[in-house]
Amino acid sequence: MDKPKSETPYKPLGKKLKELRISANESLAEASGAVEIDVRQLASFELGQSRPTEDVFLLLLSHFGVKDDEAVKLWEIAGYSMAKIPVIHMVSDISNNQNAGTDSHVLFTDIVDVVVNNYGVVMNFMQNTGPGSQPSVVAKVGMSREHAKSVLQILQVTLSQTEQNQRRINAPDNIDDSTRKT
Repeated sequence: MDKPKSETPYKPLGKKLKELRISANESLAEASGAVEIDVRQLASFELGQSRPTEDVFLLLLSHFGVKDDEAVKLWEIAGYSMAKIPVIHMVSDISNNQNAGTDSHVLFTDIVDVVVNNYGVVMNFMQNTGPGSQPSVVAKVGMSREHAKSVLQILQVTLSQTEQNQRRINAPDNIDDSTRKT
């Protein structure tokens, strides 16, 4: 027996989320575990009974590797305000990104607000806009805890390599190994 429409207000969104999970060849338990939400909660989303919060929704989109255009469509289907749409760039492998290195738009930030909860990690990158004013959010990025750990590791390795290269560049060439301090 079909449920009345009022019991499944997010049915189109739920259908899309289920399609993403199935195409990723994951069970409800695997997908919910990856973004650290309860299995019943994900099932409720897929059945269209409820919709995820914006942060959880971003985690799901990221986990399933949803590309920019599709992510925007899903954001609209979820009924979230397009005025509040976060910067969504969901390419998990940069080698698959045909625009890698060609995007000239870089947002520099001076404040990062990090929220960690049972669902994962959300980072709000902000800029100060002047004395006496509140910082404005320029990008909001959500991810699973597992993905956040890998991002942290990549940052640590990359920064370490950059610092080592910089020390080599700055080291004088005319000092031989016997006079170098160790």
